[in-house]
Amino acid sequence: MTTHIDLTIIAAKTAILVLGGSITYYALRAFERTGDPSLRALAIGFGVVTVGALVGGVSHQLVGANLAVGIAIDSLLTAAGFAVIVYSLYVE
Repeated sequence: MTTHIDLTIIAAKTAILVLGGSITYYALRAFERTGDPSLRALAIGFGVVTVGALVGGVSHQLVGANLAVGIAIDSLLTAAGFAVIVYSLYVE
C-alpha cells in the first residue's frame, strides 16, 4: 500500500529527475558549444547526482529495498556528484 510518505518521495524524486536532467542537458549543450572541460565535468557531476536520486528511489519503490538502503545509495552518489562538481570549478 502506498502511503503519504511514499507519494512524497515519488514526487520529490520525480522533481529531482526532471530538474537535474535539465541542468545536465544544458551543461552538456554548453560543453558541446564551447569545448570547455569544466562544463563537461559539471554535466557529469549533475548527472551523477540525478542518477543517485533515481537509483535511490527506484531501489526503495520498485526493488523493495529498505528505505535506509535507498537513502544510502542516494547519499553516496550525491556526494560523488558534488565532488565532480567541485572538481569542475577547478578545471581550466
